[in-house]
Amino acid sequence: MKTAREMGLIGCQRCTRVSPAGTEICPRCGGKVRSRDPMSLQKVMAWWVLGVACYIPGNLYPMLETKTLVSSQSNTIIGGAVELAQHGSWGVAIIILAASALIPIAKFVIILGLVIGVQRGPQISDGLRQRLYEIVEYIGRWSMIDVFVVAVLSSLVQLQTLVNITPGRASIFFALSVIFTMISAQNFDSRLIWDTGNTPKPGEIPDGHASKERSA
Repeated sequence: MKTAREMGLIGCQRCTRVSPAGTEICPRCGGKVRSRDPMSLQKVMAWWVLGVACYIPGNLYPMLETKTLVSSQSNTIIGGAVELAQHGSWGVAIIILAASALIPIAKFVIILGLVIGVQRGPQISDGLRQRLYEIVEYIGRWSMIDVFVVAVLSSLVQLQTLVNITPGRASIFFALSVIFTMISAQNFDSRLIWDTGNTPKPGEIPDGHASKERSA
């Protein structure tokens, strides 16, 4: 069984129409058609670095600033989650911790692992790499939950002279980190996973079996 690329075909990533190799403009949607994006990994790493650079101050600066008549308080993302847990809101605290710490770090690690797998050869199966890539793209939209919580609190809890809740500087950095990470994942050409993979094609004999046959 041959792949579309081996048969001289190329698919449009915008509308999925298949055209002969060498086609530059898709006849259906007018989009640019190319077999692979030669600058894919460079774009991924550029946006990835920006995402990491914004993620660090996003966790160091206060996410929420609360001012009352007698005091003012500012909390980072992690500090706010810990305070919620101390007040008994374990469910909300776990969700915030997962969205602000576990998910972003997992996304950074997975994206970097995918790039390294393409450049230096994969250490895991192609199918697992593809699933990891799809997971990163799917959960990217849920990483903004912290920013949504801050926005809702800021709009609802505005009691003027009694209590005033405003977003901190961390909300901007965290939102930028999420956006840059999403763009990084979208610029990854997932077809590179299968180009550099170690999954044998149908009809091919894996190296281990081939060596056994040769020795026999």
